[in-house]
Amino acid sequence: MKPIYLNPTGVIGGAEMCLLDLLAALRADRPDWSPRVILGDDGPLRPEVERLGVPCDVLPLPGRLAALGDAGLGLSTGGRATARLALAARGTGAAVSASTYLAGLRRRLRAEAPDLVQTNGMKAHVLGAWAAPRGVPVVWHLHDYVNSRAVMRKLLRVSARRGVRGVAVSRSVADDAAGAFGPRVPVVALYNAVDLDRFRPGPGDGAWLDGAAGLPAAGGGVVRVGLVATYAKWKGHDVFLEAVAKLPADLPARFYVVGGPIYKSAGSQHDPDELRAKARALGLEGRVGFAAHQSDPAAVYRALDVVVHASTRPEPFGRVVVEAMACGRAVVAAPTGGAAELFEDGVSALASPPGDAEALAAALARLVGDAGLRARLGAAGRAEAERRFDRTRLAGEWSRVYAEACPAAGWRKD
Repeated sequence: MKPIYLNPTGVIGGAEMCLLDLLAALRADRPDWSPRVILGDDGPLRPEVERLGVPCDVLPLPGRLAALGDAGLGLSTGGRATARLALAARGTGAAVSASTYLAGLRRRLRAEAPDLVQTNGMKAHVLGAWAAPRGVPVVWHLHDYVNSRAVMRKLLRVSARRGVRGVAVSRSVADDAAGAFGPRVPVVALYNAVDLDRFRPGPGDGAWLDGAAGLPAAGGGVVRVGLVATYAKWKGHDVFLEAVAKLPADLPARFYVVGGPIYKSAGSQHDPDELRAKARALGLEGRVGFAAHQSDPAAVYRALDVVVHASTRPEPFGRVVVEAMACGRAVVAAPTGGAAELFEDGVSALASPPGDAEALAAALARLVGDAGLRARLGAAGRAEAERRFDRTRLAGEWSRVYAEACPAAGWRKD
């Protein structure tokens, strides 16, 4: 079996971590397979793929095409008249770039002769559907909602040729995709998973995190609370900072924002200086530290006592929730979209309504003041991760998907 995976970027975000987990599971369980990865940009993802023994090539995505997206055009959040003008102004150049890129990608795929093409990300879904050789099935790994993205929804509907099927990261995303595509693209839900040996409970290095965040070392008894996320505008950084501002200044806690802007889509991310300015305006200097995106998120979770997920719109999956639970840390999460499917409120995590800084502040105050509750949530979260999110299950589940997509490939799906 020779699957080829297309990923539009070389950075490592949630979707890329999912790809690495899948490749690792397949390499361990299906050593006779010959997977290959093609990236639209070079970056830290390439050596991580190669470390798994999977060949990885870079076919650079033109800058004009890489930056094109609904967020940059304002289509996800309103302003549609202005967005149409922006799309018209940029569309011609993007179309030329896409046509040239597609021709090169088609040649590459024909030369590779894959049994299946799997795509990771909206742009990759469109490009993969048009570039895959005739008769080769295409699997869209759906990490995002489609209906909220007017441009991509139209492009994907046009690209939904025969042989395309979808695998969604949650039931919520699967339901959304079914509404967007109808019967032309069969979609199943298959949860992401994590490496439970890497994401495991254990002592954390709080002093390291203090240093990474530009803060002096905290004294004993301080509870560390952190939001770990990319700087996407819907990840709730504003809500987190506003919640911290509502907490008493003498609360024995310190707060962290860990992450950064890692994608190229224009207009979709906070600027780091913007968030730091907001923290200063809220009087949070010395209480909140900012640390850049870390290559080892497990070390970040173990350095924290409480991990916050504060997304303000439905989360397709919520990888940070699962990773933090696997590390045995108490989690506060916004219970919408796919994230609501990951935990039981009050048992394996605490739910806090999205966008509600007052409610988030109350949940944080409760956790800071109750070490027993933090321990109970952490233990239950780890047990939930072991039961549902161990990545060793991925090879079998994805093999069944591939067997259904390639019934004539002549390999076993058990």
